[in-house]
Amino acid sequence: MIVVATSNFEVYHGVVNELRDRGTTFTTVEPGEELPEQTTVVVTGADHVDAFGDVTTVVADPDDPRRAVDQALAALRSDGGRTIIGVDPGQKPGIAVLSGETIVAAFQVPIGDAVDVIQREAAEAHSPVVRIGDGSRLEGARLLTDLEDIRVELVDETGTTPYLGTGSRGMGDVLAAVNIARLEGEVVDAREIEPTDGEIQVIKDRSREQSEHNRAIDEVLARQVAAGELSIDEALAAHRDDGDGSEPESRELGDPDET
Repeated sequence: MIVVATSNFEVYHGVVNELRDRGTTFTTVEPGEELPEQTTVVVTGADHVDAFGDVTTVVADPDDPRRAVDQALAALRSDGGRTIIGVDPGQKPGIAVLSGETIVAAFQVPIGDAVDVIQREAAEAHSPVVRIGDGSRLEGARLLTDLEDIRVELVDETGTTPYLGTGSRGMGDVLAAVNIARLEGEVVDAREIEPTDGEIQVIKDRSREQSEHNRAIDEVLARQVAAGELSIDEALAAHRDDGDGSEPESRELGDPDET
């Protein structure tokens, strides 16, 4: 059982609310009181870190109670609590964080923010694993390239996207990420991808949609985007700097250079 024992109001309030939101069984005691016999993990503040002897203790940051609850749940599950992060790649990847078989967090963020989210979730975990689906090849390769010092597995994501019933729109990528997290994959360091003509055209089309002047980037820049070397916004900026993306200057009637 998880026990919350702290005199820090912010820690207490944040951790207790997080535990309640997750439907977790827990109890609270005042620091210095005897712990219940069933105690497995104590969540406390920095001022009581050494007060609980040999009992597993998690120190909560008042600004990040979710992290403390994740750690407490992982400790509660002992060896079954390894952190596994599943990723369904795409322009807005689904990300699911599992402790053992329990889903402790889920996200869907733009591709440019995905690495920061994954690294943050893995930062304090013991021997975390990141499992990335092998679809959306270009986005998956970009994530692989940018993730450092984390074990990454490439997973066959066939059949991981579930059927979505009425009212569940937008959940598909996150649920696929959960299924990907539960599948073992091949350990990889990087994934070299030669983009197809179709993938290059998709990038050009996206750049046209994001351009202020309805102009697409050229193939060289599109290949740099495909390789993860540039974002589409950066490629558009480079395109403008080269003089290829700017609007033609307007000319007044009677301009002597007009032909």
